[in-house]
Amino acid sequence: MTLSVALAGTDLIGQARTGTGKTFAFSIPVIQRIVNEANAPARESGKPQALIVAPTRELAIQVAGDVETASKNLDIRSLTIYGGVPYEPQLEALDKGVDIVIGTPGRVLDLVNRGDLDLTNVNALVLDEADEMLDLGFLPDVEAILAKTPASRQTMLFSATMPAAIVTLARQHMYQAMNIRAESTESNQTVPTTQQFVWQAHEMDKPEVVARILQADGTGRVVIFTRTKRAAQRVADDLAERGFKASPLHGDMAQKAREKALDGFREGKVDILVATDVAARGIDVAGITHVINYTCPEDDKTYVHRIGRTGRAGASGVAVTFVDWADIQRWKLINKALDLPFDDPIETYSTSPHLFTDLNISKDVKGRVGAPVSTGAKKAGDSRGQGKSGGQGKSGGQGKSGGRGGQSNRSQVSSSDDKKSTGDRPPRNRQRRRTRSGKPAAPAAE
Repeated sequence: MTLSVALAGTDLIGQARTGTGKTFAFSIPVIQRIVNEANAPARESGKPQALIVAPTRELAIQVAGDVETASKNLDIRSLTIYGGVPYEPQLEALDKGVDIVIGTPGRVLDLVNRGDLDLTNVNALVLDEADEMLDLGFLPDVEAILAKTPASRQTMLFSATMPAAIVTLARQHMYQAMNIRAESTESNQTVPTTQQFVWQAHEMDKPEVVARILQADGTGRVVIFTRTKRAAQRVADDLAERGFKASPLHGDMAQKAREKALDGFREGKVDILVATDVAARGIDVAGITHVINYTCPEDDKTYVHRIGRTGRAGASGVAVTFVDWADIQRWKLINKALDLPFDDPIETYSTSPHLFTDLNISKDVKGRVGAPVSTGAKKAGDSRGQGKSGGQGKSGGQGKSGGRGGQSNRSQVSSSDDKKSTGDRPPRNRQRRRTRSGKPAAPAAE
């Protein structure tokens, strides 16, 4: 629906459900404009002709992969820039010349302010997942980037939801933009091929419920979403201890570790990815059969983007959402906003009969599938291998009597050694010569 408008150079706002192919809707027109013969002189300068801004590093990498696929047989130079990695490779690529830059707002603005990224030749600017940029606080950076680009550029904005702040941004920086919505206003924002289940679950029983869901018939790759980074690490460690091939994905992990986790998930080395909401937009992996909301989403937009990781491109999927007792009112607001039929989530435990019948789970499954496996990522805040200064050592209660922890232990140990050396025990045989006034002394009597 957007190709004809985008190819004509008109500013547009594209709104569609998550997983319906928005990336190719803007990448194909951008590539077509670059390879146009009329644009040949501009390409010779080596300055970027198009800029695609994504909210997260994972999403930027995903968009870069789609751009590479769309320009496979064309001479297109693309570069992905994001934080958490060294500057040098990105600066070298910019020096050689690029046509398309895909990056996150922070690193793009950083390189622009340093003078390493020149946006004066940009004739096409794309804001992908603009609502997520708003949620992450990137709106000021996006406005600063827009101010660095020519006013004659074509601006395309794509998102699954359209908050008021994003509409205001579009009115300020877009010229006679055409709003294209992929479905009618009465349509539900969730993908119809995704089967949804909403259950009221107890926090202590969630690990057992998840372990049984992971053994349902037809289960392939699974994404589990949590609200916090600590929860993501804890759930991943618990699943690994139960024998599942799980890996965390959150902001406390180094960039290399995050990329390794995603690569392992894409290649099938890891079956389960436990992620936070920030990473939700960058997970576009084929074969995701189940999405589990381990914690209740904050709002309806978060719910749409979470379950949008499955049921993509016409495929079917299953989305299971756990609602705690304290989150009932929050869920009612989400349910009302999305017009879902789950106003009163059914109370569910690991032994509930409907758990096995709804998801086609064998009644013989247990909460453990094998020996513990490694998650491949170090726990956040892990202090193993670090000394505990000032602690009470295990020295038969001596630390308590001293009142100063480890320091009193050391003093007591040294005093006991002195007593041993001055008692009835004979002195140690030391190999040294005795002198007196610079001359060898007479040997001591027996």
